Amino acid sequence: MPIKEEELIHIDARGIRLEARMTPAIGSRAAIITHPHPLYGGDMNNPVVATISKAYAERKWGVLRFNFRGTGGSQGRFDNGGGEQDDVQAAIDRLKRDGFHTIELAGYSFGAWVLAHWAQKDTTHGHRIRFIAPPVAFMNFDGIDRIAGLEQVIVGGQDDIAPPHQVAARLKTWAPEADFQIIERADHFFGYYLNQLRTALVQKIAKMEPLAPDPPQEATAR
Repeated sequence: MPIKEEELIHIDARGIRLEARMTPAIGSRAAIITHPHPLYGGDMNNPVVATISKAYAERKWGVLRFNFRGTGGSQGRFDNGGGEQDDVQAAIDRLKRDGFHTIELAGYSFGAWVLAHWAQKDTTHGHRIRFIAPPVAFMNFDGIDRIAGLEQVIVGGQDDIAPPHQVAARLKTWAPEADFQIIERADHFFGYYLNQLRTALVQKIAKMEPLAPDPPQEATAR
């Protein structure tokens, strides 16, 4: 079955209108993808964000990717991570209102940093989380304790923004049981290794799906 096309939607984040794109789902599973640093050109159209989105869509999940406040067509202004955490919560609330029962969160670079801080506010949030290249050598992760729901972390072996040894050290606190994968020759941007990234994600997503089965039904736009 082909992947359904994305639809442009908007999310209300406490009065701030966020630009987003939603891939329809089969069933009630959906993933939210958060993008890299907007002050360095990051947005929801980033190639790594698109790759993560494709991995979920291949498994017939709904996929919501959005621009943080002040990015692209989203209202507001960059808020150093504070308001961006509100944006994440607004995206979750939107999917819940739309009837999704299983919601995962996947963040790339700055998007992972935002999710790490968001998860500290509610340790009983109940969502599975994936980090792609959390920028531990570039942004401050001090004070981040156990990250509830963190199940997969993927980094590039040549990444000097998310160096594997530094990420591995942090994982001892964040979630020592999480699946840690290194794509050996990739840097922070994954260049020619996006297919390897997609494969690693698809395999893990598929492995975890039996924990939250959905009855088959027709794909519908949400």
